[in-house]
Amino acid sequence: MTSTGSRRAGTRDAGADPIRRLVLAGVLFGAGIAASVVDLFLFHLVLQWHHFYDLGTTEMAIAADGFFHAVAWGMTVAGLFLLVDARRRAPVRWARWTGAVLAGLGGFQLLDAVVNHKLLGIHQVRYDVDLLPYDIAWIGSAIVVLAIGLVVLWRTRGRGER
Repeated sequence: MTSTGSRRAGTRDAGADPIRRLVLAGVLFGAGIAASVVDLFLFHLVLQWHHFYDLGTTEMAIAADGFFHAVAWGMTVAGLFLLVDARRRAPVRWARWTGAVLAGLGGFQLLDAVVNHKLLGIHQVRYDVDLLPYDIAWIGSAIVVLAIGLVVLWRTRGRGER
């Protein structure tokens, strides 16, 4: 038995794998930054183009933004805690973490654009304008950032990951 008393010897604990933990830390941090800084701060607060949920009253939209804000910062903080833990377990490969951050940022943005904007329609990037240029910019930039992150992750793989 291992120190946890419940796992058999020789089984792999993915949570203890510092490389996977580092990637998860970067993805959570990147998604949290995309949600809290890019989407919430810029589009919801500064530009006031939309709220997380625009299908109800103003009070409901602001409350939804509050919950979205809490979840976004929770992801960001969780990513930082996992980064600290991964750093405690092994040296941090910063290029790998950066790739994971970019993948998380682009992945969140793409998920938001496809699911929230298009499938669910709970908000758009902006209202009372032709959406096509905004959709192209939002979805296109998400794909580019996600692709860059995935390429960096692929190029920074260790021997055990190949």
